[in-house]
Amino acid sequence: MKDKIHLGIIGGSGLYSMPGLTETREYDLETPFGKPSAPIVVGTLEDRRVAFLARHGLGHHLMPGEVNSRANIYALKLLGVERLLGVSAVGSLREDYAPGQIVVPDQLFDLTRGRPRTFFGEGLVAHIGVAEPFCPQLSAQLAGALEATQATVHRGGTLIVIEGPRFSTRAESNVFRSWGMDLIGMTAAPEAFLAREAEMCYAIMAHVTDYDVWHVSEAPVTVEMVIQILNQNTEIARRAIAHLVARLPDERACPCGQSLASALITDPAIIPAATRQKLDPLVGKYLP
Repeated sequence: MKDKIHLGIIGGSGLYSMPGLTETREYDLETPFGKPSAPIVVGTLEDRRVAFLARHGLGHHLMPGEVNSRANIYALKLLGVERLLGVSAVGSLREDYAPGQIVVPDQLFDLTRGRPRTFFGEGLVAHIGVAEPFCPQLSAQLAGALEATQATVHRGGTLIVIEGPRFSTRAESNVFRSWGMDLIGMTAAPEAFLAREAEMCYAIMAHVTDYDVWHVSEAPVTVEMVIQILNQNTEIARRAIAHLVARLPDERACPCGQSLASALITDPAIIPAATRQKLDPLVGKYLP
C-alpha cells in the first residue's frame, strides 16, 4: 500500500514545508475551482506516502480570506487523499489552554463572511451533515500521536473562525469567551466543511500561540508572537505527524467516506452535464 497517500497535510502559518519527506514529487494542479494555494508535494514518510500543501502559499502571500480552499481540497481529492490534517495557529480563549500547548478541537463555529463554503450549486444541491465537523477517529489518533511526543495536548474544544486578517478587538474576544468558545483562528472554515463534502476524514492540530487580546495580564497577540511559538513547535509537529502516519490503519472505519450518501437531493435526471463533469470526483459514485 506504499503508493496510496495515507495522509494529506495542509500546513498553516509557520509550516510551509514538511521536513523529512523523501522520494518527493511535486504536483502543480488545476481544478474547476482554480489553482491550489501552492504545488502539492507528495513524498514518503515512515515508509508511507503523504501529501503536503502550504495553505497560505509559498512565502505566505495569501490572506485567510484569499485561501482557495475549494481548489486545495479538490486537488487533494484528485490525488486520492482520504485523511486530511490541518495544522493551524490559534489563539486561546481560556486560561488553561496556554501558549505553546496544542489542542485537537472537536467543534467548530464559523463566523467568516463571503468565503465559498461548498462545492455544490449550478444545478446540484447537497446538504452535508457536519454536527461533528472533525473526524472523531482521526482526531483521537492525532491526539495520541501528539501525546507520544510529550507535548502538552488538550483533547477537545470549540474553535471559532473569524474572517481576519486583523486580530480581534478586546470586546470581540470577550464576547467569544462569553459564548463558550475555547480557541480562535482564521482558516478552519470552510476547510473542514469542504473536506466533509469531499468525504475526507479531517482533524486539526491547533498550536496555541497567544491569549488573543482578552487576557489583561498578557500582551495582545502579534505576528512576532505567533511565529515565535510556531518555530518552537515545528519539531513537535514533525514528530507527531511521523508517529501518526506510521500508525494509521490502511482502511478507515468511520462514516466520513460515505458523507454524501444521504446528502444529495437533486433528481439526477436534471443535473446539468457540465456540473456532473465538474463534480464527478466527488459524486460520480452516487450518480447513475
